[in-house]
Amino acid sequence: MIEEDIEPTGGGQAWERIDFHAHLLPDFYREALTAAGEGGPDGMSSAPDWSVAGALDMMDRTGIRFAVLSLSSPGVHFGDDAAARRLARRINEFGATLVAEHPDRFAMLATLPLPNVDGAVAELEYALDVLHLDGVAIESNARGLYPGDDAMRPVFDALEARSALLFLHPTSPPNSGSVSFARPRPIVEFPLETTRAVVDLVLSGVIGRSSRMRVLIPHGGGALAAIADRVATLAPALMDLGGVDVVAELGALFYDLAGIPVPRQLPSLLELASTDRLVYGSDWPFTPVPIIETMAAAIQVTDLLSDPDRDNIRWRNAVTLLPRLAELTRW
Repeated sequence: MIEEDIEPTGGGQAWERIDFHAHLLPDFYREALTAAGEGGPDGMSSAPDWSVAGALDMMDRTGIRFAVLSLSSPGVHFGDDAAARRLARRINEFGATLVAEHPDRFAMLATLPLPNVDGAVAELEYALDVLHLDGVAIESNARGLYPGDDAMRPVFDALEARSALLFLHPTSPPNSGSVSFARPRPIVEFPLETTRAVVDLVLSGVIGRSSRMRVLIPHGGGALAAIADRVATLAPALMDLGGVDVVAELGALFYDLAGIPVPRQLPSLLELASTDRLVYGSDWPFTPVPIIETMAAAIQVTDLLSDPDRDNIRWRNAVTLLPRLAELTRW
């Protein structure tokens, strides 16, 4: 259990962190990836190794007290709706068992079999209402279906009705082969996909009508901070926004700092969102441990942040975003 005599402070140890961006890849999922021809997902040479023991060891070595797990790209849908529903159910039940076995170390965000919307709503209801998982993770697009599409409204209605946490993770765009130049998509396409999907959610009105749903955007929001003013200025001039305040809605979202936020991304993100909207993320196992350690240290020492800011990022906002953490720690 998390020691009761440790309470993070601005001058405390940097390893006292809650990780909102960590992934699981159980063996049966890796087998499904290989069978679907996705053994090297998103242009990478292979999927990284993962195990429960390996995750706990990494957390202990890098000072992560608690990790919120989700399935990464390419998700569970490889062309067959029924197979996607079965794989999503297996992932979610695996995650529920893992949380039950390690309630003081892990939370789990549900996987949905999108773009099968009916199946996704059914799985969301099962995952949140029966398994009691901690939220839902979806991808920036599901085989070309973007989250702002009207077809996705039943999913967002179900999330809003439950005041649920939504984590929006990037995946390859539908035309990735023609725009990535055969390079791994996490290098450039993932941050651009995140940007595209979130702007779509704002301009389509999904964020504006979802006042109860909590939304977490990974990798510092991709390029959102860099183009926020462009979207806010040009969109009303070129289309009917119905009163959408682009900058305000983007600033009300939560952002994790997985990736490389320091030194160049974080300054612009801080112009868009306050530090009470930022959380820590490792992106393990897709990010190697040495980079995780380097980036955590960079966040800890950057002069862009005060000690209270660092507390917000390391643990305080995570408790706000996932209230059950307050029951497990004295934070």
